Amino acid sequence: MRSQDRSGAAGAGWGEVPAASTISEILRRHGKLEERAGEHPGPFQRFERKHPNELWQMDFKGHFATLQGRCHPLTVVDDHSRYALEIGACSNEQDTTVRQRLGRAFRRYGLPVAMLMDNGAPWGDAGDQPYTVFTAWLIRLGVRVIHGRPLHPQTQGKCERFHRTLNAEVIQGTSFRDLAHCQSTFDRWRHVYNYERPHDALGLSTPSTRYRASPRPFPEQLPPIEYGPGDIVRRVGQTGHLSFMNRRIRVGKAFRHHPVALRPTRQDGVLTVHFCTQQIGTIDLRQACGFVDIASSAKPCGEVLDAMPTSSTGPTATTEAIIT
Repeated sequence: MRSQDRSGAAGAGWGEVPAASTISEILRRHGKLEERAGEHPGPFQRFERKHPNELWQMDFKGHFATLQGRCHPLTVVDDHSRYALEIGACSNEQDTTVRQRLGRAFRRYGLPVAMLMDNGAPWGDAGDQPYTVFTAWLIRLGVRVIHGRPLHPQTQGKCERFHRTLNAEVIQGTSFRDLAHCQSTFDRWRHVYNYERPHDALGLSTPSTRYRASPRPFPEQLPPIEYGPGDIVRRVGQTGHLSFMNRRIRVGKAFRHHPVALRPTRQDGVLTVHFCTQQIGTIDLRQACGFVDIASSAKPCGEVLDAMPTSSTGPTATTEAIIT
């Protein structure tokens, strides 16, 4: 509850109103606040990667009107340094547009180890599939894809904070003619933000003092998909399925026409599913049910939600296993 709401309640004769956290704790102590296993992440903790390019955060800021249409600002921020790698004035939020903008950042700064994004398009699927053609492209580049916890924007706190600053210092109160006007304004401000503007979280240093480009260059052609000699390789069909041991397994349309690797684990009958260097699912052939859902059984990792399964079930010869 915000402080002004609490003071207003007190002024209305209700007395001193406890903080929201205090109310929640009282309800929890008396069994009136139900929590499902794994739902409560515990106390909020800030996270920061130790080195530049270990993690980039990417998101779209809310779009706004120009005199000739709408602008959808695409932002990419380095987690360690807060360095603004890209502020793109986009006409839409589609796959091709984002690839063009992100490709510009990759060519200039190299490839990160991982990228954190929410579950919206084009890097998330509104349906039941956590991976899209866009995120499959990132994985082929050797970039690990991490999705934020659904309905928890604080997972991408650095992007959220950056958006507030961008709005306050650039967008709010400005009348933009078109996307070109937006882009030139963004580019000028990005230089100020990175090289001149002190940042509170950096001890009033600038992001440029903590950032350096990645040593991993952006390949103009995607590298071939290769797996190890111990991997069981299957090609994903047009519908997003593959065949294995007389079973039809749903991997997801993001991986259509690509080979994936099935790797046996120490548990008999349990295999992990990999696309390039990223694990995208688990199959348990010992179970009677044929349903494996990465999206709903993903597990948290710190403040981010890895698209990895924590539990799975596998098919019989007549059922379909789903790994999306």
